[in-house]
Amino acid sequence: MELHGKIHILPKPAKLLIGFFIVTLSFGYFTGLRFVNENTNSTTIGIEEHYLGNETDENAEIMKFKKSEKEIISMVHNHVISMSVIFLLLGVILLMTSLPTKLKKFLIVEPFISIILTFGGIWLMWSGILWLKYIVIVSGIMLTLTFTISSVFVLFQLFKKKN
Repeated sequence: MELHGKIHILPKPAKLLIGFFIVTLSFGYFTGLRFVNENTNSTTIGIEEHYLGNETDENAEIMKFKKSEKEIISMVHNHVISMSVIFLLLGVILLMTSLPTKLKKFLIVEPFISIILTFGGIWLMWSGILWLKYIVIVSGIMLTLTFTISSVFVLFQLFKKKN
């Protein structure tokens, strides 16, 4: 079954559903990013302190404690599952666009790699492999770029007329 370009011939209610889904999903995604920034200041030191604590830092403005194993497992589990579903749905919608095949493949596969690197990196960083905080930052940036680009492409494709 060929899905390429089918987004252009969907009935108006289906396009509205997809459009509002993408806008609402984006609102939730970027609110989550704001939460990450509030907790980590989007820095490697902030990421490390958020998960490993800063109780030995006498100059810390806010005291943070190392997350328990239960908290880390729960956070990784919840984020990996929910983000996998988010990117599955976004990927299915991308399949219906008329974007070039190689670009679609990249936008569909990359988020799953970044999810594993980001949340696996957080878990391993918590376990003591501190240099993984850099992988967490890079993969998180890639995840956000891929989400943003995919969402913008889908919204533009919804308004593009069939060739």
